[in-house]
Amino acid sequence: SFTGSPVTLKILQNWVPRVSHYFDKEHYTYVGHQIVIQESIEHFGAVVWPGALALSQYLESNQEQFNLKDKKVLEIGAGTGLLSIVACILGAHVTATDLPEVLENLSYNISRNTQNLNMHKPEVRKLVWGEGLNEDFPVSTYHYDFILATDVVYHHGALEPLLTTMVYFCKPGTILLWANKFRFSTDYEFLEKVCNIFNTTILAEFPESNVKLLKATVRKN
Repeated sequence: SFTGSPVTLKILQNWVPRVSHYFDKEHYTYVGHQIVIQESIEHFGAVVWPGALALSQYLESNQEQFNLKDKKVLEIGAGTGLLSIVACILGAHVTATDLPEVLENLSYNISRNTQNLNMHKPEVRKLVWGEGLNEDFPVSTYHYDFILATDVVYHHGALEPLLTTMVYFCKPGTILLWANKFRFSTDYEFLEKVCNIFNTTILAEFPESNVKLLKATVRKN
């Protein structure tokens, strides 16, 4: 049950090729800023996936539709931090979250790319999907304008906790922006569950990359 028709886009080659001795550093340009991302080959969460490129590009191009300035933004499964850095450059109060083993690289990338910018200082926090949500992010204190998630759905066993986490943070007035590469039947099953719970719109599709970008909001009772 979707509303509207998605725009078809192509992920632009926003990274800058360089002669580098480090195979693990990627250079990107978004919102007029060069962003250097250190990847790590040990963890899934430490590589830049296409969903992060798609949503970064979309937020850069649609600042009137989704104005992040001074908004509270939570990224779940932030990985290397590229999207959180872009949201920060766009003026948001960003909280980037991921699993404990990813946080060191995530913190490094975020601090390195935002330290000299005159904007809200981003926060990096541990978030294991579905665990300790009330303790770590009590509803009385934490309300987010935007929840960002990219390529959080792939072959893993944490899809139910992921959905629980999305539902927990999506309050009335919150916009969930989720970009994902769709490869497996489990991806589409998860999409169906999201559509059953939230008001869902496909904002954009990137056919070459098999990426869909969705907007979801809480249904009004």
